[in-house]
Amino acid sequence: MPHVFWITVVGVLALLCLFTVTGAVLRAKLGTANATIANMNQRISAWWIMVAVITTALWLGPYATLGLFFVCSFFALREFITLTPTKPADYGSLLLAYYVALPVQYLLIAFHWYGLFSIFVPVYMFFIMSAAAAFAQDTRDFLERNAQIQWALMVCVYSLSYAPALLLLPLPHYFGNNGPLLLFFLLVVQSSDVFQYVCGKLWGKHKLSPLVSPSKTWEGLLGGGALAIGLGTLLHGLTPFNVWQALLMSAVTVAGGFVGGLVLSAVKRSMGAKDWGVMIAGHGGMLDRVDSICFAAPIFFHLTRYCFATP
Repeated sequence: MPHVFWITVVGVLALLCLFTVTGAVLRAKLGTANATIANMNQRISAWWIMVAVITTALWLGPYATLGLFFVCSFFALREFITLTPTKPADYGSLLLAYYVALPVQYLLIAFHWYGLFSIFVPVYMFFIMSAAAAFAQDTRDFLERNAQIQWALMVCVYSLSYAPALLLLPLPHYFGNNGPLLLFFLLVVQSSDVFQYVCGKLWGKHKLSPLVSPSKTWEGLLGGGALAIGLGTLLHGLTPFNVWQALLMSAVTVAGGFVGGLVLSAVKRSMGAKDWGVMIAGHGGMLDRVDSICFAAPIFFHLTRYCFATP
């Protein structure tokens, strides 16, 4: 990995140290009964683990990173399906989702087979799973049940897999591997979530979409989004982009991540759930943590491929 990668990692760890100390001071002053401080400290503790896991995977190389995102897709898919009503007639489609679509999608990335990786789920798995559902011969709520499973597969497997797919892009005059580019994308999209949360807690007054996501505010979106775009601009050394290109790519990533969080909040609210799960303390489930990645990753990937990769 290039020096800029490790410098960035050290900077992230320094910020986590600062947040940890701040959280400890606030807990000592306000007490452990304060729910906001307790939740913040849980989030910080979880971030230590997540940063360690992501950094280790990137350091180990593309196959370890693919393995990590494969696991994330599996747990995200399981959370989505758990909240989705299914019937015995849906088991065939679910088996295809878990044991065909999920592993094959990531194997295609490992083989650098872009042509098939980009259409395998939305074309071939859509056809095969729809046929399997029809042959099951249960027409009650057929469209709703199968649309939910198809949505789960598109979001949790297909869209999320575009993040590690950044590792296969042929980028001229760039580092020996694309790990720094993936780190850049993850830092921008995840910092946007964090900054929006913090800005919303500190200054949020005007609800953005109270019926879908009561905690999101205009102040959080604008303030947190601006901070994340600024961070991405500063981190342009991780990318093949110049300063202005990094700014624009960061803005697109922030927008995509915000829409992803909002859309999947609407989905889980429609199912009567506050969180997708309880896997990550302070954050909810795996899908609560990667929802913004799922929507931002395909856009970031294709913009990078079309504008910066070799033909």
